Amino acid sequence: MVSRRSFLSSVLALPLLANAPAAWADLKRAPRPVLRPGSALPPAIPGLDELIRAAALGGDISFAVADAATGAVLESHAGQKTMPPASVAKALTALYALDTLGADFRFTTRLLATGPLKDGVIEGDLVLVGGGDPTLDTDALGDMAVALKRLGVNRISGRFLVDARALPCVHEIDPDQSDYAGYNPAICGLNLNYNRVYFEWKKTGTDYRLTMDARGVRFKPAVKIARIRIDERRTPVFTWADRQGGDDWSVARRALGKKGGRWLPVRRPELYCGEVFASLAREQGIALSEAQVRLAPVQAQDTGAGQGRELLAHRSEPLAVILRNMLRYSTNLTAEVLGLTATRARGRVVRGLKASCREMNSWARQKYALRQIKFVDHSGLGTASRISAQDMVRVLALGGPEGALRPMLKPLALKDAKGRPVKDHPIRVEAKTGTLDFVSALAGYARGPDGRALAFAIFSGDVERRAAARLISRDARPEGARSWNRRARKLQQALIVRWAGLYGGNAG
Repeated sequence: MVSRRSFLSSVLALPLLANAPAAWADLKRAPRPVLRPGSALPPAIPGLDELIRAAALGGDISFAVADAATGAVLESHAGQKTMPPASVAKALTALYALDTLGADFRFTTRLLATGPLKDGVIEGDLVLVGGGDPTLDTDALGDMAVALKRLGVNRISGRFLVDARALPCVHEIDPDQSDYAGYNPAICGLNLNYNRVYFEWKKTGTDYRLTMDARGVRFKPAVKIARIRIDERRTPVFTWADRQGGDDWSVARRALGKKGGRWLPVRRPELYCGEVFASLAREQGIALSEAQVRLAPVQAQDTGAGQGRELLAHRSEPLAVILRNMLRYSTNLTAEVLGLTATRARGRVVRGLKASCREMNSWARQKYALRQIKFVDHSGLGTASRISAQDMVRVLALGGPEGALRPMLKPLALKDAKGRPVKDHPIRVEAKTGTLDFVSALAGYARGPDGRALAFAIFSGDVERRAAARLISRDARPEGARSWNRRARKLQQALIVRWAGLYGGNAG
């Protein structure tokens, strides 16, 4: 077992803050401190006030740490103050979805026919029915088109319809974000490529070749529902408008180099998905008309003409896999879809994100006895969401260090003064990060060499500074935001190392 002497020696080799006191170097020779109510820390260990001053963040700072096995709070600072959780909110959304839907739940995307298949012709309508799958991509649609051809389908006598009513259509997650932010797409019952389209440009002579496509790994269909043109202006970089039922974009010429590409959000995902599938079907020799939105219900029973007969279906990965990827890659669309789907599965009428979050908030209060929680979305993208550090730690502790959440969290490496990950560090951390301009959050589990698990939540936010910056511009990163967030992350690491040394090291 690693001794406390070697543990602290390795820990203190990391300069956690640029202005950390030199007395840290003596900590490896100090006896293990035992905190008692009202007791002062040994002088070799920086106090909380010292660490907070060193971070120089302004705004509000709130954190709490507890024994993950017992839930006993070991240390707290403004722990009952509610703060924006940013993407840490996804951890609670994951538990909500898991508790409601189960780890084996899968999303299903179906192709239905309203009439029989005769001599290669579907005598009726073909309906692409979404189940809300947030991971559906172009390659999956391409495989469905190939499978449809193998069934012998050549054309449809009726219409090609898309049915996205499994979830309410949401124009965007947070209206406070830039129009072109790919992490702020629309949501509905048919979602494709995280509801983003790929914009690519390449300079040819004095002009540019612009393309918009729904690329996958094996398929790359062009799209028309999203269009883009070049404008002669300096700013803004992008503009967006809803014209003729599609996304009409413009880009400033001065923002383009010789070549490049980026994902842009889609605001009519059901028609985007329909256009892409129709294009992929035509590549297989199946004649499909332009997609229309289905409004009337379609029955899935195999009862013959006039009803919807399932031709084939695509099923997503199990929920456990989707949750792990959501937490590790922090995909906002996945979080919102999971929250909406869970609320609907609980028998509630789902009309939007806020209504769905009210149900999740109620669930969290009952299951974890939370006192202060008010989420307005399931991803944490909106800064109006609130939770306290003590409530977040309660969720983590009640879930337990060996519960379902910890294995899905991303392992985080502690870093040296130059920002380089330290290999084989004695402190192990699995956590969910959350970052917005002037908002930084981290919550999860930390273990010292003796294996004791600590549950922690750290929230920092200068909401007034963020709001003032957003009034000036939604499209540019505010001055000072990058350095502010960097200092917030350093404070998080300093706190984790402090807690591991006080509560998670071996006294041998």
